[in-house]
Amino acid sequence: METSEKVSVNMNIGTLSQIDLLVDQGYYSNRSDFINQAVRQALTEKKSVIEEMSKRQTDLDFRWFYGVMSLEKAELLKAKERQVKIRLKGYGLLGIDSELDDLVIENVESIAVKGKVVCSERIKKHFQLR
Repeated sequence: METSEKVSVNMNIGTLSQIDLLVDQGYYSNRSDFINQAVRQALTEKKSVIEEMSKRQTDLDFRWFYGVMSLEKAELLKAKERQVKIRLKGYGLLGIDSELDDLVIENVESIAVKGKVVCSERIKKHFQLR
């Protein structure tokens, strides 16, 4: 399962020229290396905000995630046993094995992911995923 995605960024020439200078001087291997490091640094600075938002989400009545999540058979069987429908919501990558299609359709109420869902065409159609 691919866990990276290409992103386009528009930058003004002045900013880009500074990045190129740092690359040419050997501080970074290329523009992407610089941008990835800058993004990681910005996310580290906002880590407490992300953690607080994550804590707030766990109180709600859906299964919330960010990053990479795989819907597991055990979780679906537990929902079936408890006669509860799972509502999935998240940011990132959600993977659903096609062998679980019947269990997913039976035990998942909704799927809302800002990012990517890797699943069968049957699940995409059932939950109206792009």
